[in-house]
Amino acid sequence: MLIVILTLIVDTIATLLGGVLLLRFWMQAVRVRPPSSVAQFTFQLSDWLVRPLRRVVPGVGGYDWASLIGAFLIVLLASMVLLISGYPFEAVLLKSLQRFLQWILYGFMALLIIEAIFSWVNPHAPLAPFVHALNDPLLRPLRRVVPLVGGLDLSLLVALVLIAAALHHSPWQHVLGFACLGALAALFGRCATVAQRRRIVLIAGALLLG
Repeated sequence: MLIVILTLIVDTIATLLGGVLLLRFWMQAVRVRPPSSVAQFTFQLSDWLVRPLRRVVPGVGGYDWASLIGAFLIVLLASMVLLISGYPFEAVLLKSLQRFLQWILYGFMALLIIEAIFSWVNPHAPLAPFVHALNDPLLRPLRRVVPLVGGLDLSLLVALVLIAAALHHSPWQHVLGFACLGALAALFGRCATVAQRRRIVLIAGALLLG
């Protein structure tokens, strides 16, 4: 029981720190200038790890490798709890790599879902251009091959489906399915009435539970 509680606490803290570090890496990789509030939160939460790592990990190719490696180190440290349960270090290392890749994919999925929600609720929200800029490198190649359907850009939905396929064996399949169906409802519901939006959400939930 104590191990379960410890794992929950460690995973929660690690997910927050790892997400911030991955966001920091991606912002620099796609050359996106964050809003001051986002920048302040991200840097203050991650500078303690990124700055020391930069002394030994140079930014080769213009990428902030210190942030990416820092995110993996957070995953690895969080996975060390498994050692208490008797897992060998090799298994913990493999589990860390798996979780690290999952974090990256879930991070992309979260950004796509946030953009879908913004497009439905408030396309002119202050953070909407920032989120759009983060997603643009993912969606731009898809827009070249995915045609508009009824004036709707389906590249976001296609990106979500591709990520869902990559995470097919994830232990969080139901959470993943709910997120995808929620984004689908947001994408097509923005052109519907309130009653139609509720119907879309109910249908999405029925598809998930069924």
